[in-house]
Amino acid sequence: MRVTLAMVALAVTSMVALSFLIPLGLLLSTQVHSQATQSAQQRAAVLAPVLAVSTDPAAVRQVVAGLDASDRLCVHLPDGTAIGVGHASERQLSAAAADRESAGRNVPGGWDYLQPVLLGGDRVAVVEAFVPEEDLVRGVATGWTVMSVLAALLVAGSVLVADRLGSRMVRSSRGLSQAANALGAGDLDVRVEPAGPRELHEAGSAFNAMAERIVQLLDNERELIADLSHRLRTPLTALHLADEQVGEVPGAERMSTAIRQLESEVDSIIRTARTRPARHLSGQQDGASEARPARRDDGGCEVSAVARQRVGFWAVLAAQQDRECVFTDTDAPTPVALSADELGAVVDALIGNVFRHTARGTALRVSVRPTARGACLVVEDDGDGIPHPDLALSRGASTGGSTGLGLDIARRAASSTGGELRILRGASGGARVEVELDRATAQDHRAADPGLPRLRWRRRRDG
Repeated sequence: MRVTLAMVALAVTSMVALSFLIPLGLLLSTQVHSQATQSAQQRAAVLAPVLAVSTDPAAVRQVVAGLDASDRLCVHLPDGTAIGVGHASERQLSAAAADRESAGRNVPGGWDYLQPVLLGGDRVAVVEAFVPEEDLVRGVATGWTVMSVLAALLVAGSVLVADRLGSRMVRSSRGLSQAANALGAGDLDVRVEPAGPRELHEAGSAFNAMAERIVQLLDNERELIADLSHRLRTPLTALHLADEQVGEVPGAERMSTAIRQLESEVDSIIRTARTRPARHLSGQQDGASEARPARRDDGGCEVSAVARQRVGFWAVLAAQQDRECVFTDTDAPTPVALSADELGAVVDALIGNVFRHTARGTALRVSVRPTARGACLVVEDDGDGIPHPDLALSRGASTGGSTGLGLDIARRAASSTGGELRILRGASGGARVEVELDRATAQDHRAADPGLPRLRWRRRRDG
């Protein structure tokens, strides 16, 4: 591209320079020739008054010498006497005297001018003014040289400017091409520094936006796979607890092995989906939450109704493990901008963490209370608590053999409504997780099913 731009600049500038150089050179030559001939004519005109007064050869010679042009002026008197150096032939002199008209013509070595002068008695004298060849072209070569040098500098300057501009464009386009090839080869972190002309600058910015969007879509896809896989752990936990209640019966060991293998496969899917850390739009750190999405238009739900239904499911499993399970409801409406399925996944994730990470018999309490912004879901247990809350909130970074997605599912659900998730220490020293959810609008509020009963489960350990 640089060579092409340079050649275009060379061709265009050369044509422009020639279109001015040739006319200017011809004009200069014409002007020099005209000035030289006019000077000769003026010298010849000076002698006309002298000859009208006197044709004395001595007087005429004195006047010619005073003009300092004795080698260029010649006076041909009517009697044939020539004063000075002549260059015209006898035929040309006779023709000029007979025609009595001034005439100039090219002669060997220069240009010759003949001017007849009428004397008394019908006599005619002829004044001859000669201009050497060097006077006709004096300064023309210098003028051509100066103009040629200026034209060459103009052409060289235009080629240099075109090359610099081409170099800038080539660097920008080459960087964009290399980045596109790298992105096509799988390097999702490649970006370009927008530079060059406005079009290339916009193309670079569009490429960066496209790359960021691709990364975001891939990250969202991984997280969706991981979240869907994590939801399978709720029925797996129920199967695992049910298996513990079966006891020693034929085929129990085979069922236990299948359950453990299925749980291992689900964990493997989650970890595979999370192989590459989430990378979000610029300005956010890796592992940070996604930017807050727009408010959902698929309807809201009542937190109390959904939580009551999900706690009813977990209460049966809590009874099998001798856990005290308390659900504290509220009579106030608790609409939030979250679908019932998503809120159910939040409740299952938080309660499932209690079952997986606390010992049998550890009590848990679930409560819902209205807030100024919407509702707050609280899940508290009497276990050992969460020693590193900040680490627990980092998606995929939890320890202790978990996948690190349970709390993140709850955190992202709260964030999607404009709320937040807090990890605290409960009154008994265990973990207390509070999920603040924003209130649903009138358009996306979906009333809870009035047929759901209001339940309270409480099972205390013996003794």
